[in-house]
Amino acid sequence: MELRTLLFRYNPWWEGEINFIKAYERKKLLSEMGKQFSNKNIIFITGLRRVGKTTLMKLFIKKLILEKGIKPDLIFYVSLDDFILDKYSISDIIEEFRKIHRHSVDKKIYVFLDEITYKREFHRQLKNLYDRENIKIYASSSSASILKDSSAFLTGRESIMEILPFFFEEYLELKGITINKRDAFIFEEYFEDYLVTGGLPEYILTKDNSYINSLIDDILYKDIVLKNNIRDKDIIKDFFLLLMNHSSGVLSLYKISKVLKLSTETASRYFGFFLNTYIIGSVKRCGKLNQRLNSPPKIYSADIGIRYIFSEGKKLGKQFENYFYLNFKKEKLCYVKEDSIEIDFLINNRYLVEVKYKEGLSPEQRKLFEKYEAEEKHIITNPDELNKLKDYCCK
Repeated sequence: MELRTLLFRYNPWWEGEINFIKAYERKKLLSEMGKQFSNKNIIFITGLRRVGKTTLMKLFIKKLILEKGIKPDLIFYVSLDDFILDKYSISDIIEEFRKIHRHSVDKKIYVFLDEITYKREFHRQLKNLYDRENIKIYASSSSASILKDSSAFLTGRESIMEILPFFFEEYLELKGITINKRDAFIFEEYFEDYLVTGGLPEYILTKDNSYINSLIDDILYKDIVLKNNIRDKDIIKDFFLLLMNHSSGVLSLYKISKVLKLSTETASRYFGFFLNTYIIGSVKRCGKLNQRLNSPPKIYSADIGIRYIFSEGKKLGKQFENYFYLNFKKEKLCYVKEDSIEIDFLINNRYLVEVKYKEGLSPEQRKLFEKYEAEEKHIITNPDELNKLKDYCCK
């Protein structure tokens, strides 16, 4: 297939097909993309595989055409993981787009580059486009390597959007569920369904465990084993299961190395690979520098549905803590520990929070919670309290 034919297939709106996508609209995320539309910054869209990055980009393209009145021939989308594009640079591909529609380099165009990390030195290539052409670029990746611009080519030229799995309110909307005030008593039932289902859109609709298994296989074997030339793929699966079984809890690299019979250096390197795929996140201990560096992190899953399927501990309290983490992930987080007693989170060095779904604090936790100096203190036991705190402290 020639390049021009491929590009037409990726861009059906060039030939008048406007309703090329029908999907749930994540309004907050689309609004955030819109706020970045008028500046020249390159917008990097990151996040876990299959969380909806491609769908979001295409929905935004549709909004540009139907609501902002951007001419379809000024908008270009392509997925750079397509093997046909292997021999072309990003500049080659965009030049072909300009040729198709006879757009000069001075003509403003809007470009959406899916899976940008499939192109070598993409930071340098994007910088050249940014500097030389009248262009607005949105680029996506399921790897945190998009953030690692070691040569600082894009310093001052980029903004980052991390896409997270659906939150509970979006889950209800996707499933077409409306809870009236007179039926508030069933709210808890739906929320607990969500705690075990998670926020991956296709899994919400199908509850097909093979879909999650396929996703995890792609992450473990394509994004970690193959990309990093790891010979023992089984050790990566064991590593993943260990992470899931300790999610919403503390896990040291020393313990990982002992359980899996790895050196601490190898365990640390592999842990970085998992972070790089967004399948896990981590929260460091609060305190002085030596405490932060020498204490193990708390581990959280990128999606609570994945955590529920792959962890042996099915307690809803742990699921709820993981959900709390995802809601506040973009804030500055650390956990408090004195002796062997922990408090879940200190947010932005101001809000001390213990997350307890249908539980209370132990006497030891209560003592530490009351003693610890913080601007405000909150015990979060349900999603309403979580949302109120989020609206209050993290606008």
